[in-house]
Amino acid sequence: MAQKTVKIGVTALVLGLALGGLLWSTLSEGTEYYKHVDEVMTNPAQWQGKALQLHGFVVRDSILRKRDSLEYVFEIQNKGQSVRARYTGIVPDTFKDDSEVVLKGRLQADGFHVEPNGVMAKCPSKYEPNKSAASGS
Repeated sequence: MAQKTVKIGVTALVLGLALGGLLWSTLSEGTEYYKHVDEVMTNPAQWQGKALQLHGFVVRDSILRKRDSLEYVFEIQNKGQSVRARYTGIVPDTFKDDSEVVLKGRLQADGFHVEPNGVMAKCPSKYEPNKSAASGS
């Protein structure tokens, strides 16, 4: 009976270690942080090279597009902190000055590098009630 208990214990331990190792390797590669610009830019060295979803607002008049290309350089900010972002690709129709955005990519020494299809923009006016209708005028 004792030998059977030992075999069951060893099997359970091996399975537990294998499952734990698989879980750790899967999660460590796919970890992506969701942070606001001000959280990241207070200590940028801590976040360099890590996969991030960076939330902020496009700084007015900061969007620059290289002529005859899909290369964009712009700034996003939140609570007084800002970071320059670089993106190559098609941007959503709602991507414009002052729009709320979430960028997927990595922070580097020269700014935030957005991955392909990594720009998600929100248009707040589409979902807010019309002020004249809300006031009853």
